[in-house]
Amino acid sequence: MAPSRAPATAPVPPHVLAASYLLMAATLLLVLWRGLLPGLLCVCLGYMLTLAWTGWLARLRPGPTPAQPPRAAQVAAAALVMLVPLCALAAGLTQSRSLVVEAPQQYRELLEYMAKTVRELRLKLPPDFPLQLPDGTAGVQRVLANYLGAKAGDLATTGRAWLAGLLFAYVGLVIGTLAAVRTAGASSGPLTRALAQRITLFGEAFRQIVAAQFWIAAFNTLLTALFLLFVLPYWGLQLPYTPLLISFTFVAGLVPIVGNLVCNAVMTIVGLSVSPLAAAACLGFLILIHKAEYVINAKVVGRRTQMGVWELLAVMFVAEALFGPAGLVAAPLYYAYTKKELAAARLV
Repeated sequence: MAPSRAPATAPVPPHVLAASYLLMAATLLLVLWRGLLPGLLCVCLGYMLTLAWTGWLARLRPGPTPAQPPRAAQVAAAALVMLVPLCALAAGLTQSRSLVVEAPQQYRELLEYMAKTVRELRLKLPPDFPLQLPDGTAGVQRVLANYLGAKAGDLATTGRAWLAGLLFAYVGLVIGTLAAVRTAGASSGPLTRALAQRITLFGEAFRQIVAAQFWIAAFNTLLTALFLLFVLPYWGLQLPYTPLLISFTFVAGLVPIVGNLVCNAVMTIVGLSVSPLAAAACLGFLILIHKAEYVINAKVVGRRTQMGVWELLAVMFVAEALFGPAGLVAAPLYYAYTKKELAAARLV
């Protein structure tokens, strides 16, 4: 009699499970250490988009929706996910090459402009207002200006890293797309099954954190664009670096809580370079929409991931200290994944 095959759902041995945890942790740390975070995020994004578009294309066919999407729908969705970014990049290079290719230089100029505004703060305020400022204001002003100038200097050498990040992001998008349309194998070993479980939980954390934060950032960016392009000009006020400020609002909005604070500070300082009225208008508008976004963030992201605001802030502070800006961006995602693993193991 031939020996019976082990069932596909056979329990994973403890040592194999521990190996899968170590491999996943090592991979996530390696991503931060080698600057591959854009690629990792785009792997998840490509996988999600391909699955979503496959289902949408399958529903367009006449007749009942099949249990398994047809192969043609998978191939078409994969082609869309891989070609749409290339078309968007080609259009961006044609219409606004400086904003796409020379983004670090543009942000460097913005930081230098902000540093100059901070240094000339007393000249921007009404004549009698500087007399009411505390004695230590000049020292704080000098420290802030020097900090902005140092960050501007750091951006001078990031042009190549920016282009490499774009390349990593697209390669990650292709990898995620191909993973979504792969053909399932016949059987898999215990380590493969354990790693698949780790990846599944990470994908769920990505969908909960990044997808929700993406729509929140897009909503903020739309309102900010309307404010900068229509509301302020209607009042006779025009902020410099408006396209950069709009793009920065979206990028900063992807980072929960801290991104909003940074965006508030940047736009208020730029508004102050125009007039105190413009600075007050920017600050009031940003507080209004970001308070609304703060509530949405706490309700939507916090409820989905069972994370408190204090937890997010603590994790983001530690990750930024260890890994820099990449750690700040990755902290909510990594922490949400860690909590999912602990919940799956019934430890929390």
